[in-house]
Amino acid sequence: MTDDILETSASPGPEGTPAGAQAAIAAPLPLEWRVAEGLTDYPISLSAMEARIAAIRAGEASELVWLVEHPPTYTSGTSATQDGLVNARFPTYAAGRGGQWTYHGPGQRTAYALLDLTRPHGSVPARDIRAYVLGLEEWMIRTLYRFNVRGERRDGRIGIWVADPKRGGESKIGAIGVRVTRWVSWHGIALNVEPDLEHFGGIVPCGIREHGVTSLWDLGLTVTMDEVDAALRACWVEVFGEG
Repeated sequence: MTDDILETSASPGPEGTPAGAQAAIAAPLPLEWRVAEGLTDYPISLSAMEARIAAIRAGEASELVWLVEHPPTYTSGTSATQDGLVNARFPTYAAGRGGQWTYHGPGQRTAYALLDLTRPHGSVPARDIRAYVLGLEEWMIRTLYRFNVRGERRDGRIGIWVADPKRGGESKIGAIGVRVTRWVSWHGIALNVEPDLEHFGGIVPCGIREHGVTSLWDLGLTVTMDEVDAALRACWVEVFGEG
């Protein structure tokens, strides 16, 4: 996700009760962590997330953090315009979320967080979407810090930015894309570990032309995806609690 998405449909259920509230009253099932093997086609991930959030709302499934890598893919959000797609060299898909053009590909860790936001998660209070987005940012910042990388927020630019000595100035290393449907979140974050950065040239990432994109490997840190996954899991507990 090189674009930043915040689309909500946290609509109330019957008689003004937030959908999913009954499931939230019961003791929640333990959070599930799942790491997908190989590359997951983007349409498959969308279908799987839609099915899972429906089950979470119904109280039939636990919350899920799903770690995936996608084949090289460009996705368009509801704000995407044709001039944001510079070179359609890879398959393109309508993502059904807000935002503009995004890139997913091998070497980029995409973490989908499917959570019942009618209840609190660690430092994130219930029904506070802005706090949830800040929590996702903090999750990435803490994960990067485990590799001695200083990730930072920027006003007006959602996502995580780092000093980029190769290009001068700063570049984006982590993106956030959130959709909330009836108080259940889906989509999540994307952290650039070792993607082919040339692939980002097919779009205008985040609709921002004046800043580049970087990765841990581009910064000289040849960490493995397993190491990044371990850091993500440890830092999740620091921000969102045990689940």
